[in-house]
Parts: sequence; structure tokens; C-alpha cells
Amino acid sequence: MTQPTHIRRVPDTFRVLDAYSCIGGATKGYQRIPGVHVTGVDIQAQPDYCGDVFHQGDAIEFIRAHGHEFDFIHASPPCQGEGAPTKGTNAARNAAIGRTYPRLIAPTRAALEATGRPYVMENVAGSEVRKDIRLCGEQFGLGVLMHRYFELGRWTTAQPTHPKHRGYVRGCRHGIWRDGPYVAAYGKGGGKATVPEIRWAKGIDWSTDHLRLREALPPAYTEWIGRAFLASRADLRMVA
Repeated sequence: MTQPTHIRRVPDTFRVLDAYSCIGGATKGYQRIPGVHVTGVDIQAQPDYCGDVFHQGDAIEFIRAHGHEFDFIHASPPCQGEGAPTKGTNAARNAAIGRTYPRLIAPTRAALEATGRPYVMENVAGSEVRKDIRLCGEQFGLGVLMHRYFELGRWTTAQPTHPKHRGYVRGCRHGIWRDGPYVAAYGKGGGKATVPEIRWAKGIDWSTDHLRLREALPPAYTEWIGRAFLASRADLRMVA
């Protein structure tokens, strides 16, 4: 993918920045909306990235330098240090072996706010993102539950209905095996999802990288977010 020194304006398109893009699970959702052009940025090389332009570099620095050039910014800071297992169940073990994780939500928020652009920041339940919207795979008929929370900056929309789950997540938990309509798209062993199962469950067909697939958002989530944002702006124009 092209690694630009600056961001060129693409005529007649809606320009989205996907920060911490990974392989582009979020990117693909925005791309499903006609007229959307997505630039991804990630600290690591992402040969499977599916967007229009990719820049390898520090996401926060990129937002500070170029965020104002986009119409909308999506950010998914690393979640490994944010969830309940890291803060609770695994805290003592991590401390014993010196394992730490970056905590980037606050500096990412500061960079996003400084751009003056509308944004969404996504993370897990135990994180410090504001819980403006919660999305779940069951809302989109997916094979994962994967509850994720979205902080909305400079725009708002209504929380969609959260349907009742149809059953268990398949796998072994606390020594008990359960079958169910959903797979566990994280870790390995204990009945957790294989690469083909994660691809099916999340609706991702362009990568076979097990770790990246586990980290990626289902595209259905960000297609919903993108359409909700555009609808909110259309409503504002109608009121004006």
C-alpha cells in the first residue's frame, strides 16, 4: 500500500481515517458505504490491510498531524490493557512477569479533540471510553457476540436495541463445555474459533492471520456507525 508523506484530498468522497487500523475490520465497514475513502494507520506493517491508503506509523502522531484533513475519524486504541481480565484476573500474574500493556485511550482522545473533527473511539467494556453506544454481533446476525463500546465525539445517535442472545458462546469455560450459536474469537484451545470460523463469524474474507482476525472489528459494526453518523448530519441539515 502507498505510504504518503501527506494526505491528498480525494475529490467527491467522504474521507475517513481509521487509526490503529490492524487489517481493516473497521475500514471495510466504512467502505461498504458508497463514496467513502478510508486511510488506515497502524504502528505495525499490515500487509492484509483492505483500505484505500495505508500509512505505517504512530496513530496518535498521525492524528495530530493529519486528523484535521479528514471528514471523520475512527480510532480503536489497543484493548489488551483495558479489559477486566487484565485489570482483575490476570493482574497479579502480569505483575509477576513484568507484562504491561499501553494505555492509549486518554492521549488518543486528546489528539482527536484537537482535530476539531467528528470521531468515534471504540474499546472493550472495562475501558475508559465513554459508553455512548454498545454494539453486539447479535444485532447483525453474526457468529460472535463481541460487545464493543463507542465514544462519539462531536455527534450523537440513539442506542440501537440490543436483542436477546440466542444461546451460549461455544467452548469450555470454568471446566464446563457448552455448545452454542456463537464462537469465541479470541485465544486458542478450549473450543475457541479457528481461522475459518472467525472469518465466517465476523464477516472478514480478506485475511487468514489468526491474531489479526481476533483483533479485528466485524465490518458490520462500523458500517452501522458510518451510516448513523451520515444520517445524523442529514438530520441537522434538514433542521437548519
